[in-house]
Amino acid sequence: MIQKLCIANRGEIAVRIIRACKEMGIQSVALYSTADKDALHTQLADEAICIGGPRVNESYLDMNNIIQAACSTGCDAIHPGFGFLSENPKFARLVQSCGLIFVGPDPEIIEKMGNKSKARQMMMEANVPVIPGSKQILADAQEGLVLAKSMGFPVIIKASSGGGGRGMRIVRDEDTYVANFKAAKAEAMACFGDDDVYMEKYLENPKHIEVQLLADKHGNVIHLFERDCSFQRRNQKMIEEAPCHILDDTTRQEMLDAAVRAAKYVGYNSVGTIEFLLDKNNHFYFMEMNTRVQVEHPISEMITGVDIIKEQIRSADGIVLKYKQADIVRQGYALECRINAENIAHDFAPSPGKINFLHIPGGKGVRSDSAVYCGYEIPPYYDSMILKLITFAPTRLACIKKMRSALSELIIDGVHTNIEFHYLVLHAPKFVEGKYDTGFAESYIKELVANGEFI
Repeated sequence: MIQKLCIANRGEIAVRIIRACKEMGIQSVALYSTADKDALHTQLADEAICIGGPRVNESYLDMNNIIQAACSTGCDAIHPGFGFLSENPKFARLVQSCGLIFVGPDPEIIEKMGNKSKARQMMMEANVPVIPGSKQILADAQEGLVLAKSMGFPVIIKASSGGGGRGMRIVRDEDTYVANFKAAKAEAMACFGDDDVYMEKYLENPKHIEVQLLADKHGNVIHLFERDCSFQRRNQKMIEEAPCHILDDTTRQEMLDAAVRAAKYVGYNSVGTIEFLLDKNNHFYFMEMNTRVQVEHPISEMITGVDIIKEQIRSADGIVLKYKQADIVRQGYALECRINAENIAHDFAPSPGKINFLHIPGGKGVRSDSAVYCGYEIPPYYDSMILKLITFAPTRLACIKKMRSALSELIIDGVHTNIEFHYLVLHAPKFVEGKYDTGFAESYIKELVANGEFI
């Protein structure tokens, strides 16, 4: 039974986990770098331990320091949050080898699904639609070129061990193929220590839809419906909504069934997400599986009433899921805006610094997940996201209007933020109609720049 939990993360996800622990009667231990000594998660946890210097390889990626801190404080388990070591099978194995519980799936599952080419193969075996492409890693550039010609350009080259848009190159013609192939392999090696790449047919500006899953160690898997994560800049999500407005009931059910089938096939046993791409003809294809909790999990919580973090901890503790699929009822709509400390007038460059004044909106249907406070100094070493603003309402339009109101009330003074940008997006006709795709954000930003909005 988990009685004391070590949180191997920082920022709002660390705060989110600590709050869940308080409600569950579990003691929490916060880990922090020297740059985070005054961070909110260190103040909310029952204990806090410094694990190293400000850079991630000195602290939040230092497996030995994390394990030592967990063991020295008598923890039963480690929660990795998202990012950092959350999808690192070596870390999960190390946690288990030290007699601790890893709050996540088994290391073998992380490893299988983390290798994108192997994951594709397993999804084909599970009868889950995949994008046409290579069945395994590409031996060399020539093999890939032959395949690209047979499929027809454009194609996309992807790092087998990749994620977050790294080690990825879109190739639109034969002339640029070799250079892109080499660039993808080089970036894959630099980012993941593995230069294996595979290829898929490139879908032009699809919808990016993901299904939230809950699973336990007893073979039970259910879904919490889907999220539309199509509003992205450079493969980084900015606004998410649940459910997906444009899905018809038949396609939605097929997608949900495919996600559950995929998870059962690989023996999944924790919180996770299956990501799909939906093309212009309403056909969906498996893209990848995230073997962790996601940044945007709150909107799934809002439309289902399920506390995903609590269920993740219970699952790691070997407890049978408290929900059956029939218990999960979808109600209303939810939106999430990722508020980043960044300067939109300078190509969204990070904007660390001190928050001189902070006002966070509230009221019915308004939620804020954050780790910042008035006087907090945002360090320059980490992701620029400082707050997630979430709204919920009975209809999608009402939810959008509530988010507009909340954004107009949100004040973060002292650093540049993307609050104004989000406010403008929520008035764009294409977004309001729900007809946007993964290419919309970039085109909308170009339109704003052309109109002199951020110059």
